[in-house]
Amino acid sequence: MGHGPMKTVQEEAYSRARSFKFAFEGWWFVIRTQHNAWIHAVASIFVFLLGVYFQITRVEWGLVVAAVMAVWMGEFLNTAVEAVVDMISPEVHPLAKVAKDVSAAAVLIGAGGAVLIGLLVFGPRVWTLLAGS
Repeated sequence: MGHGPMKTVQEEAYSRARSFKFAFEGWWFVIRTQHNAWIHAVASIFVFLLGVYFQITRVEWGLVVAAVMAVWMGEFLNTAVEAVVDMISPEVHPLAKVAKDVSAAAVLIGAGGAVLIGLLVFGPRVWTLLAGS
């Protein structure tokens, strides 16, 4: 079938470990270089603390985790698109702008959806807490 020689268990484990290493290098790059990543990090921690405080249900946790994941995935993909565009088109080009704007819009869509999910999950609880004060 043309897949080459089979890897030993040790070779496969090493290959997987290297893949994780590269992924964490990418994660660290985003955290180190993207201002919005710090905003996402603070918001993520805040939302998870709210979830613990309000003892949200498993389904609500699923929604919250999916929302946070969508924002982070958008931010990571946006960073990747920007890097590739900068590499292949260092000069200003209308299509380079489109690529960057669209990838930034993906983050915005994810963040907007996350805010809506946050309002649905936490809004009534926060309202009740504030109304009771």
